[in-house]
Amino acid sequence: MKKYWLLTLVLSLSAFVTQGQTKNPLDSVVVTSEKGENRTYTHENGALHVNVSPTNLAKFKAAGFVRYSDFGAKGDGKTDDIDAIAATHAVANRHSLVVKANEGATYYIGGKERTALIRTDTQFGTAAFIIDDTDVKNRNAPVFTVGSDLKPFKLETITSLKRNQKKVDVSFPGPCLITVTNATVKHYIRFGLNQNNGSSQTDLFLVDKNGNVDMNAPIIWDFDRITDITALPLDEKPLTISGGRFTTIANKAESKYTYYNRNIAVRRSNVLVENLEHRITDEEDHGAPYGGFINIGDCAYVTVKNTLLTGHKTYSTIGAAGKPVSMGSYDLSVNRALNVSFINCSQTNNINDPTYWGILGSNFCKNMLYDQCTLSRFDAHQGVANATIRNSTLGHMGINAIGSGLLLVENSTIRGRSLVNLRSDYGSTWQGELVIRNCVFVPADGKPISAALISGSYSGLHDFGYTCYMPERITIDNLRIDDTATADRQHPGTYQGVAIFANFNPQLTDASYQEKFPYVLTKKVILRNITTASGKTLRISDNAFMFREVNVDTGK
Repeated sequence: MKKYWLLTLVLSLSAFVTQGQTKNPLDSVVVTSEKGENRTYTHENGALHVNVSPTNLAKFKAAGFVRYSDFGAKGDGKTDDIDAIAATHAVANRHSLVVKANEGATYYIGGKERTALIRTDTQFGTAAFIIDDTDVKNRNAPVFTVGSDLKPFKLETITSLKRNQKKVDVSFPGPCLITVTNATVKHYIRFGLNQNNGSSQTDLFLVDKNGNVDMNAPIIWDFDRITDITALPLDEKPLTISGGRFTTIANKAESKYTYYNRNIAVRRSNVLVENLEHRITDEEDHGAPYGGFINIGDCAYVTVKNTLLTGHKTYSTIGAAGKPVSMGSYDLSVNRALNVSFINCSQTNNINDPTYWGILGSNFCKNMLYDQCTLSRFDAHQGVANATIRNSTLGHMGINAIGSGLLLVENSTIRGRSLVNLRSDYGSTWQGELVIRNCVFVPADGKPISAALISGSYSGLHDFGYTCYMPERITIDNLRIDDTATADRQHPGTYQGVAIFANFNPQLTDASYQEKFPYVLTKKVILRNITTASGKTLRISDNAFMFREVNVDTGK
């Protein structure tokens, strides 16, 4: 009996240490291995306790996997199975076992505050999961968190950094993701209906064990002072999450910015999510927005592949400026992450239906990829460094981005109001190059509008916390613009055809206008093989004065 008591103590302590749980007991799982049956129960403080008998544990280890039913999951679509699911993953994490959902099961997950921590390969398979958000105890508690056994650590000796710096003078245990903040400097000071006071200067980058910076994702800011810098070791062994048919029963909360994050939160590097489906039911005429069913953050090398998603219904509220504003609500969210790819992803609802919000939102990212995707939107709010969209079709919200580096769009069809929209609420800035190659542009999905390839707005009177740029060089090669007028979709009688640039500043019509914060305009546009269905020639802009010094090279 004494040896089992000792084993229980060791496993109980190691559960808290190796799983890296927070101090919140509702996130804690205590794993024991005593004689008897497998048992899962909740302590009075909210902590989850799971016992796996030595006999069963030996069987699980021999098989290499555990199932949710092994720890009490009913899978009947009615019984709340979240405790059994969390317990199963806790045992799998402790003993490096694969988790398998039971084929044909339907797991109901109610509003209880409990998060299942995934640290091993997980096969949801054909199982269904119903996530009921109609009565949620904590809207910020993920249903699943994909986490790491590796612990972050502070870098106290680094006090400053320079843009494009190639090395930091620190040795690391292995490849690490570095996140750095200077809270005394504010960037992304938002303008418009959702105006705010900005975010602390931040960056993230990869280093090897010798401190060499991966220049494919370089440091993009000068940090004269650092208030926080943390190293997150990279998990070099891939973790795969596959399958699963998830359905969210939408919340019925008041329509305001109280985001729901009942999701799969990926907080580990080197992760593949594939063959997953997510649907939404019971949306009404009001509700709180969602922060992304697949929510990726503070990690690198994450791929979402062969996955079916759903756009959320658009609700409105009163914004920071005291006026009505539509709230962003996402099925995909990426924040502070590098090398994130979406491959062969699509959505259940019409990508051109404006009653559903654009499906992706992102902040502080580098090297993002859409490949073979059919989605309503690509969006980078507070900056992306390098983004590629290829072999894809984007719907009514199109491509929205600010950032730096190379923005590449190729072999794709864009059905938004512009080919690329540089977000005006963050200064319509792209410090780098834009390349559009072998694409089709269908302005506003064929609706009669006077469209521009590059849209945005910049008055020069608002301080965004940084100098704002248009792409220094824009290359457009082999673009077909489908601006066909039909019997039911007639262009205005004054239709002049598509412009390269929108009218970014209608007040800037002569040299007397003074920008307090000058805009750095495009230097050169290279156009090759541009065709329009209307027969109208591509023109510079409705504001010819603003873009008078842009060099447009048509190859003629």
